[in-house]
Amino acid sequence: MFGSFERMVAKRYLRARKGERFVSIIAIFSLIGIALGVGTLIVVMAVMNGFKADLLGRILGLNGDLSVYSQSYDGPTSLRGYNNLSNRIEQMPHITSAIPFIEGQVLISAGNFNSGGMVRGMAASGLKKLKVISKTLDPTVLKQFQGDDVIIIGETLAEQANLGVGSRLTLISPKGSATVMGNIPRIKSYRIIGIFDSGMHEYNSSYVFLPMRAAQKYFQLDDEVTGIQIFSNDSTHIQAVTHQLENSFRNDNLKFVDWTQSNNAFFGAVQVEQNVMFLILALIILVAAFNVISSLIMMVKDKTRDIAILRTMGASRGAIMRIFLMCGASVGVTGTLIGTVLGILFCKNIEHIRQGLQKITGTNLFNPEVYYLEHLPAKLDWSDVIQVMSMALFLSLLATLYPSWKAAKTDPVEALRNE
Repeated sequence: MFGSFERMVAKRYLRARKGERFVSIIAIFSLIGIALGVGTLIVVMAVMNGFKADLLGRILGLNGDLSVYSQSYDGPTSLRGYNNLSNRIEQMPHITSAIPFIEGQVLISAGNFNSGGMVRGMAASGLKKLKVISKTLDPTVLKQFQGDDVIIIGETLAEQANLGVGSRLTLISPKGSATVMGNIPRIKSYRIIGIFDSGMHEYNSSYVFLPMRAAQKYFQLDDEVTGIQIFSNDSTHIQAVTHQLENSFRNDNLKFVDWTQSNNAFFGAVQVEQNVMFLILALIILVAAFNVISSLIMMVKDKTRDIAILRTMGASRGAIMRIFLMCGASVGVTGTLIGTVLGILFCKNIEHIRQGLQKITGTNLFNPEVYYLEHLPAKLDWSDVIQVMSMALFLSLLATLYPSWKAAKTDPVEALRNE
């Protein structure tokens, strides 16, 4: 498409000589703008993808891909015969495990520390299947996870309340026993046998785990549970699994709720934020493309006499257009490649960079209380990288069309007369 003559002239025009520095400086700033826009967009998309994937993995790791409740659900005492039901569910295709659980809100108290929290009661075998929790616990903790006097708490809660293994923690439930004096809150003290780290500040600061029998006794249940959390082998297609379970258990008065229903608003907001960030940061590349237009127009204006001489020497309009297309495209392509490399390198080392900046500035750049996660995630999706590169190259090439066409339309007679 581009001849050797056109490549030679374009390369000569890109090298600024004395008196031509200003045009070259504008082209350099255009290149830097495209590189920064591409690099920033790649980093932001990777962080948003990592945030979404990490958050989804930890939420599903604790709560399961879907949960089953009684159709007449009215509190945590509604599901009976849960052992038989969980065994039946685990026999279904695409189901990896079904864990009965008890859940209830309480007030957590330890000395002068008081905070709201969530109690999750389950058997030791069920807790072992929650890899996001069990992998951070010592294997001996699961063996001790039985009886009426033990509890497992999160790392953040332990730090806030200044607790450790062997300390005691008090749970207070507002739904107590009815007496002639009114409702009396249930108060029970437990010994801490383990401290978990789920990687999410919210879970680490508010969730505690009790053995199944201890939770049933605390919430005054006989042989009932709140529900059953179910794990599948493919959470991305959980709706098909949910539909399959609903058809198989349609006569059991059960209600199945998957993660797309229970967390739809939250992940919908994350998706909207990701799309908005993409549009906002794409404007950086668009502004840099306008800089390419301005620098190329100035180059064409500066090279008017050269264009006229080339035309009189036999260069066609197409050749002139291709020369300036190469000048503008080289800025766009170089800036895109540099920005892509910088963005990928930044994504690969983003956590180290964050920690380094925190040490230099002395500030917390990623507060887990605000962002839920305790580290800055980045998931590099190559389809996003290709999308960003394609957009940058398209805008850069589009920006060169008008100045190149204007150069090709230059009348050599008029240009030389004006000179």
